[in-house]
Amino acid sequence: MLRKRAMNPNREQIENIVREVIASRSDAPSAPAGRPTTARAAVLTAPKQLEIREFPIRPITDDEILVRVEACGVCGTDVHCYHSDPFGLAPVILGHEGTGVVVEVGKNVRMDSVGKPIHAGDQIVTSILETSEACMLSKYNPLKANLCDDLRVYGLLPDEPGHHLNGYFGEYLIIRPGSSFFVVNDMDLDLRLLIEPAAVVCHALVRARNSGSPLNFRSRVVVQGCGPIGLMMVAVLRANGINNIIAIDGNDARLAHAEKLGADHTLNYKNFAGVDDLAAAVNGLTKGLGAHYGFQVTGVPQAFSNLFKCVRRGGGICEVGHFVDGGECSINPHRDICRKEITVTGSWVYNSFEYPNAYHFLQRAERIGLPVKSLITHRFPLDRIEEAFLTNIRQEGVKVAVMVGA
Repeated sequence: MLRKRAMNPNREQIENIVREVIASRSDAPSAPAGRPTTARAAVLTAPKQLEIREFPIRPITDDEILVRVEACGVCGTDVHCYHSDPFGLAPVILGHEGTGVVVEVGKNVRMDSVGKPIHAGDQIVTSILETSEACMLSKYNPLKANLCDDLRVYGLLPDEPGHHLNGYFGEYLIIRPGSSFFVVNDMDLDLRLLIEPAAVVCHALVRARNSGSPLNFRSRVVVQGCGPIGLMMVAVLRANGINNIIAIDGNDARLAHAEKLGADHTLNYKNFAGVDDLAAAVNGLTKGLGAHYGFQVTGVPQAFSNLFKCVRRGGGICEVGHFVDGGECSINPHRDICRKEITVTGSWVYNSFEYPNAYHFLQRAERIGLPVKSLITHRFPLDRIEEAFLTNIRQEGVKVAVMVGA
């Protein structure tokens, strides 16, 4: 029987109540001998404030999975959360580009999201906790579930009593019912860390092709922005048979990396007097016509505006970079869209079923000699996570990883 409590319990008292209720259930599973009862995690408590805290590892239910986190990449969205908490999630355990090892499997969980058996000891990735049944968009068009207002992603779930271990910047993660998850035992740690960002670019490529724009072996394609997602975009284009890729960025080291991943030409926009000169350089590499297609991956509004000048009449643009509101830009509807019949499409996150596509893209990239694992340039332990974030903010290297338990 629970002890009588004050009418207005504080947060700690609420958590104790939840733990006692779970422990008092006759059907509650007990923790296997030898596994820790607590886990450390990096918590964003407010903008630019990360704290290492310790949380109890509660018993999992019959429909959950307990994962020991190995590592997680730092995403640009994590950095935006660090800067300003734009989604109002704090306190929150961030981290969604992660992977780990299965420790416990609820008795009702027998296979992953593509039918592979799952057992303790398997290596696993997960990102999306499916949308609610109330979402009419996903109910009538499952292919558009990524557009649901209540789309929930591990690492972007607010802290709740009894549900603390929600992000990969912690030593353990509990995968809840209704989540997509995948056993990836045949991939090494570095490749597993790249599956989530690979899903982003695979989705963008599908969006571009579904827009009706020409993307084939002879297409001349511009990728504007060579951060981690832009570089991954170059690689996925090359792996899909695009033979003429122009990469644009203001960082020579990242442009050199783009060449390794499949870019045929690189342009540093800082070497040009303005956007017209830059567009002229693109025209010079595309028979004077401009690119057939452009992927905008910078997250900078003005860069989106500039890209219209680099794409030929009848071409297309896919906006991949604006996952947070970066502001507005100006375009000329007549010159930029109507007169040129430009097709503009957006790409938002991905759907859970696109993880297998990303998995196979990374395997193909390895087979054809694209050094995708070279994207991971920095590694920090969990205790130095703030240093990892600041390294990302300074744009040193490319992909920064937090090695939690690897």
